[in-house]
Amino acid sequence: MKKLSIIIVNYNVCYFLEQTLISVKKALTGIDGEVWIVDNNSADNSVEMVKDKFPEFNLIENKVNYGFSKANNQAIRQANGEYILLLNPDTVVEENTFEKCISFLDSHPDGGGLGVKMLDGRGNFLPESKRGFPTPWIAFYKMFGLSFLFPKSKKFGKYHLTYLDKDKIHEVEVLSGAFMIIRKSVLDKIGLLDEDYFMYGEDIDLSYRILKGGYKNYYYPETRIIHYKGESTKKTSINYVFIFYKAMIIFAQKHFPDNKAGTFSFLIKIAIYLRAFLSISSRFIQKCSIPFAEASLIYTGMYLLKSYWENNHKYVRMPYPPVYMELIVPIYIGIWLISIYFFGGYRKLFQPRKIIQGALIGTLIISAVSNFFDDYRFSKALIVLGGILTIACSFLIRLVINFIKSKKLLSDENSNKKVLIAGREEECLRVIRTLNTQDYNLEILGFVSPEKRTNKDYWLGNIDRLEEICLLYKPHEIIFCSKGLDTSQIIEWMLAHGEDIPEYKIVPDESNFVIGSNSSNAPGSFYTLDIKLNKTDDEKAKTKRIFDTLIALFFLISFPLLIFLVKNPGKFLRNIFNVMSGKISWVGLENNSNKDVHQVKNGIINPITGISSESLDEETVKRLNYLYSKEYTPMNDIQLIFRSIRNLGT
Repeated sequence: MKKLSIIIVNYNVCYFLEQTLISVKKALTGIDGEVWIVDNNSADNSVEMVKDKFPEFNLIENKVNYGFSKANNQAIRQANGEYILLLNPDTVVEENTFEKCISFLDSHPDGGGLGVKMLDGRGNFLPESKRGFPTPWIAFYKMFGLSFLFPKSKKFGKYHLTYLDKDKIHEVEVLSGAFMIIRKSVLDKIGLLDEDYFMYGEDIDLSYRILKGGYKNYYYPETRIIHYKGESTKKTSINYVFIFYKAMIIFAQKHFPDNKAGTFSFLIKIAIYLRAFLSISSRFIQKCSIPFAEASLIYTGMYLLKSYWENNHKYVRMPYPPVYMELIVPIYIGIWLISIYFFGGYRKLFQPRKIIQGALIGTLIISAVSNFFDDYRFSKALIVLGGILTIACSFLIRLVINFIKSKKLLSDENSNKKVLIAGREEECLRVIRTLNTQDYNLEILGFVSPEKRTNKDYWLGNIDRLEEICLLYKPHEIIFCSKGLDTSQIIEWMLAHGEDIPEYKIVPDESNFVIGSNSSNAPGSFYTLDIKLNKTDDEKAKTKRIFDTLIALFFLISFPLLIFLVKNPGKFLRNIFNVMSGKISWVGLENNSNKDVHQVKNGIINPITGISSESLDEETVKRLNYLYSKEYTPMNDIQLIFRSIRNLGT
């Protein structure tokens, strides 16, 4: 029998999983253990990565997503360890974590389960490291904020046991499924994870059954792990709210008496609707506040422009009809703002170029379409002035917001992020070289290392002087190279200086990913260190789909004029309808069969259409595809479409 069996259930977090497995491999040194990875039908090359880099580990490939409980049970049934560790794929363990946990449980035979101190990507303590059972009243205190207001109260603080010292060993009721060691003999007695829980709640249920079986659950803070909480699932999503609270209802119905279960379910349902309403309202306000302010300002400006035009332009002999301000101007504003949205003008980073591009294209669309409606065709000059007004209003709103937030008119977010690298010289230089070839808007300050320098260009000093160097250079981010640095060293630095540095990331040993998370609730983020196409995010994908549809509609309206420009008008018309139905896109990628390439729809044209392919080698084509996918904006598509308009019928 092995001493330890580690079970990791993975779903679409390949880059985090690689880092977890590297840290697990280090921590298993000197321990008779085994590792099981259960992949729940990931689509991000997780399986290929495990087979390629960790062939010594056991891999179970599911063809469907069975959820957390069932996937863990698949491996537990085959595991051969005295202790079973359930570990999340977005964690990093210290080199001595397994050794210390096993030693503690060996000396505490009454311990059925054990959890450790968990830290987020900035070194902040995660309160779910230790929890109490969510009885109706404890759940009520948590849902209505009393546990937050009175964290030291034994009555109100029971959900996260906030009245207990996080740096001392305690008996607790609930352990986190992100890191939970259980004796195999205990699981044989109380049963495996309850598969009624698809995700969330299974750790509470299992912890409860461990205690009911006559064992104790221990919180053990003498070793720590980093848990990039928020990566595997987005905690702020509506879907999370429903899944989590549904799990709580299952737990109550299973373990509470009927009267308590009914009360608990009632409170949970209130919480579901309250949280869902607050989440939807918050998102709506956040997303719509800037466009609404812009629309109001533009509308006011258009009214003033209209009034001035009526009174001062010699060719305007009568007032504009009411329909102009009641219908036409709101339509204009809608087109301008939608166009700015398509061009990325509402992303977090303020980029004036995208706003100008969006407003100009919106102005062109309004001018073109208005030609088809004689009854509603008004001054072209007002349309042009309105486009300029839109740009001015958009700039003004963002400058005001920046000033309110930071007391500066221009946010520092527009400048390059200053990055400092820490680790062995060879690995630091590898990271610096590769990051410099990517377009991440980073200013590489240099590196610190534990050994003496050989490189004069980037070396800033010994790693022992890291605090002093940070005070001098004021980096926005530190990237730790784990090759040559212990995870415990990295964690110690984060704990000591977490509040001084906005972000931290870690490069696993010779990995192609730099991984981090700057918030306990935000998803993890990463840089890739090889020339692969990153998946475009959902926002870009939606933007591209909407843009494709609008261009198709524009081409359909303009078809009688365009038949003289395209090579095959009949096929061009079919392409218009195929794009509108979502079967294809106007612009795709060259050689879209490559697994490293983001799987976009096939395109009628691609980034190298019109360029002699004989003059391009494979790496150049790959790089052009990469740049198109990573920096996608509708303006790129517009340029490609009109550069290759004759080929749209192919």
